[in-house]
Amino acid sequence: MDTIAPNIFVNDIDATVDFYQKLGFKLMMKVPDEGDLVWAMMNCENVNFMFQTFESLGDDIPEINRRNGGSLLFYIQIKEINKFHDKIKDKVKILKGLEKTFYGATEFSMEDNNGYVLTFAEHEN
Repeated sequence: MDTIAPNIFVNDIDATVDFYQKLGFKLMMKVPDEGDLVWAMMNCENVNFMFQTFESLGDDIPEINRRNGGSLLFYIQIKEINKFHDKIKDKVKILKGLEKTFYGATEFSMEDNNGYVLTFAEHEN
């Protein structure tokens, strides 16, 4: 296995694309090319996320929960965490501020516009 690109279900892809662009992500692909989006892929360096509307899923996989957010956390390793934190801290909902962990990482956690938790971490070399 080389990479993982979660497909995250959301209610409003346009708002999600706007939100993740504030974090430095770029829109790589979208469906359809024109009109209301039902799917989008975004990338920032080695991190990829796909976003899809709940409605586009139809009844294909009824086990997928139809609520925002979820009981998972996306753990994203980055460089220059202090600089990144300062850049976005007034634009997002910070859940847990910058702190040094017992395992040597500097981390902070935030909530995206869909209720998902993103934890950003920088590990000492």
